[in-house]
Amino acid sequence: MSDNNASLNWFRHAAPYINDLRGRTLVIAMPGDALEHANFRNLVHDLALLASLGVRLVVVHGARPQVNRALAERGIENQFHGNVRVTDRETLEIIKAAVGKLRFDIEAAFSQGLPDSPMARSALKVISGNFVTARPIGVLDGVDLRWTGRVRRMEVNTIERALEQGALVLLSPLGTSLTGELFNLNYLDLATEAARALGAEKLVLFREAPQLLVNGEAVNELSIVQAEQLAARVDSEALRCAIAACNAGTTRTHLLGYTQDGALVQELFRREGAGTMIYRDSYEVVRRARIEDVGGILGLIRPLEKQGILVRRSREKLEAEIDHFTLVEVDGTPVACAALYPMLDERGETVAAEVACVAIHPQFRSGGRGAKLMHHLERQAGVLGLNELYVLTTQTEHWFIEQGFTQVAVQDLPASRQSLYNIQRNSRVLRKRLSAQ
Repeated sequence: MSDNNASLNWFRHAAPYINDLRGRTLVIAMPGDALEHANFRNLVHDLALLASLGVRLVVVHGARPQVNRALAERGIENQFHGNVRVTDRETLEIIKAAVGKLRFDIEAAFSQGLPDSPMARSALKVISGNFVTARPIGVLDGVDLRWTGRVRRMEVNTIERALEQGALVLLSPLGTSLTGELFNLNYLDLATEAARALGAEKLVLFREAPQLLVNGEAVNELSIVQAEQLAARVDSEALRCAIAACNAGTTRTHLLGYTQDGALVQELFRREGAGTMIYRDSYEVVRRARIEDVGGILGLIRPLEKQGILVRRSREKLEAEIDHFTLVEVDGTPVACAALYPMLDERGETVAAEVACVAIHPQFRSGGRGAKLMHHLERQAGVLGLNELYVLTTQTEHWFIEQGFTQVAVQDLPASRQSLYNIQRNSRVLRKRLSAQ
């Protein structure tokens, strides 16, 4: 496929995601390190692109490296209690100066519009202000955190009006109190509260590493339960924030690497994404297929039919047999399928079942979905009172052996299936005996 065709194909497949996100609110959290990285300009371009597609954007930024550097230049020692900064009066003044400069730098970045740049003819406006009311954290473990605060309230109506006008809302890690004082806020906590208060569709958290690692391997998505189990073993403030956001009602949070060009666009508009998504809803489900799933199943099985791995099925045959199929669905899109057909003996009684038409999208073969699908089919067989599964395969024997199947002779097949065996195809026959349900 040429580069032009690949780009066109990608853009067409992105259309459903674009339609889903139009008019939805996204909260984007960026650490201070991201603002100084060479890729920040590309990130600005991608955010401007999202805004042009009708996505409502709230950007929350941090400032820790800038503040640390400013304190060091003045010979002032950083004070932390755990990972929380102790903000005395002198430190607060330095934070105000650093945050103020960053705010203007961010606004300037979104104001560029050179004719040959991705920002050409961009009319994106950035609005910031005293949208956050804060309160002091107070004393923790005997340590007075002084002017370090927590979010008390957000001016949701004001922010919503700005978003409705097509503006990007910028939230800096400072909040005012009812007494007129200013408090230093953790930008991740601020982003979590913004996502909750605004009912955001997604919370996107940028950090240096692109994906979370589980047993040394990068993972594309985790349920909230899996994320909490991982958080018990690893120290990640972004993961903690993602879990808190999901528990507070945000459906999905995404961890992305700010050093990776295009990560935001890939994560939002491609099924495989570019980071790690943490979800609290049924992002991935296994279910019985319906007649409207025929098109999706055909998309999964056609490439395998061309390779000779699967026997070709017409749309009409698939429609007639749709009740036999089970799907793994990710984000509303079928990514794996398999069928379970009854097998009869000489008396016409169902004695076993055949697993057929197993297909997994290439981009989703590393997530254990095939094993999950097999487990689901075994449960279906158990409900039917069957204790044997068979599969006929020409090229995937070893995968089925890994799932507990063993090779048997053609003569071991139940009578109804043995009579239909295609000698020219010369498929291997495998069987798995199921334990009592």
